[in-house]
Amino acid sequence: MRWRGHGVVVAVAVAGLLAGAAGCTEETAGAGGTSGAAGGGGGGPALAAVESLTVKGRAPKTGYDRDRFGSPWADTDSNDCGTRDDILRRDLEDVEFSDGRCKVASGVLDPDPYSGKEVRFVRGRSQVDIDHVVALSDAWQKGAGKWEPSKRIAFANDPLNLLAVDAGTNRAKGDGDTATWLPPNKSYRCSYVAAQVAVKKKYGLWVTSAEQAAMKRVLSGCPDQRLPTGGNPTAAPPRFHAD
Repeated sequence: MRWRGHGVVVAVAVAGLLAGAAGCTEETAGAGGTSGAAGGGGGGPALAAVESLTVKGRAPKTGYDRDRFGSPWADTDSNDCGTRDDILRRDLEDVEFSDGRCKVASGVLDPDPYSGKEVRFVRGRSQVDIDHVVALSDAWQKGAGKWEPSKRIAFANDPLNLLAVDAGTNRAKGDGDTATWLPPNKSYRCSYVAAQVAVKKKYGLWVTSAEQAAMKRVLSGCPDQRLPTGGNPTAAPPRFHAD
């Protein structure tokens, strides 16, 4: 079975916004191969929203473990597909399934938002990662360490915070925030930072002073950039558990 296009969005009510090469310009959902977290818009101006974020120092990473955010790619939206396949189906073109509707076997990321290049996905030897736009470790150090497990599980599986990207570029990012890492593809930076602002605002995460300054610096070049909206509820269903 083949599925072409980017309009398949799982529990995400977002319209596309992409950053143009000469600044951030507004486009339709799915334009440029990114209908995902950093591509959607619908809220207020992202630059103004930066001011609403709490500014604090980074907390220790003590106690952080991936398991504190639940099993990877839990089906928190109850559509009988894991979150990873949901995002692959949403963000790739020319999608083919191995089971008819859910398990993505292959597709094309065209372009990858982080590098701007075309990346092919083949299950089992994938060059595509699903990135947490706001990294789990970064979230842990800026509020998530104090959350209830259900909120951490929701955060880890929220489509608003997830994006299919080139694996190599993503791994260079690590758990960096806006102050320490931005996509090499400069035309995507406004959308990327707007997505980080949206996620941190939705979940009540704070930012460091350096991070806030970096967000303002990027978004001041595209003051009309809108916040992405939508995603899943901020608490996972009670059947899900985390350490």
